[in-house]
Amino acid sequence: MKYDFLVDTYETECIKVVSVWSEFKDADLAVRPRQGDPRGRSVHEQMVHQCVSEDLWFRNMLGIDVAAPPLPQQETRLAFMKRYAEDSGKRVAALREKRDPWWEEGTMFFDVRRSRAWVMTRRLTHTSHHRGQLMGMLRMLGHDLHSNYGPTADTGGLMQDHAPTIYAYSSLDALFRGEAAGGAKANLPGASGKPVTERPR
Repeated sequence: MKYDFLVDTYETECIKVVSVWSEFKDADLAVRPRQGDPRGRSVHEQMVHQCVSEDLWFRNMLGIDVAAPPLPQQETRLAFMKRYAEDSGKRVAALREKRDPWWEEGTMFFDVRRSRAWVMTRRLTHTSHHRGQLMGMLRMLGHDLHSNYGPTADTGGLMQDHAPTIYAYSSLDALFRGEAAGGAKANLPGASGKPVTERPR
């Protein structure tokens, strides 16, 4: 199918969201980029926004309803990860049933009409945008970062230095088992003294 790549991308992006959420500690949920400034969402508010926003986009713009509340009953870090993983998994299954004409049909994107493929592409970039904000907050908090797309400063540095890609967990099942037990992420080697920027001082 012509648009399978969008479904494949969405599926992996959802895994990346849960993976980034797993890098936080429970005590981090109330942290904002600048404490006392409500313009910057807290970690907790980012998780709420991801779940609610994605539910609304899929129901209102793509006509896909997973028939579940978008938020967990207990708004803990682990509960958010499980709720989002379950709901996004159902959306993946629904998208896999769609054929090319469905993707090419128009739908309302706020106040303009766009194809469903266009709306899905915007959903992916919207999610990536918010995930990037959270990865910046992880650095602000001094946390290590496993791979999300490729190498990080904590997995060995820059791609051109052949730093490895090291994911925190090998699968969502392993992630949930590990986080429920207090954390069992893959070990990180660090940068080994190599620059982690193309503009080292």
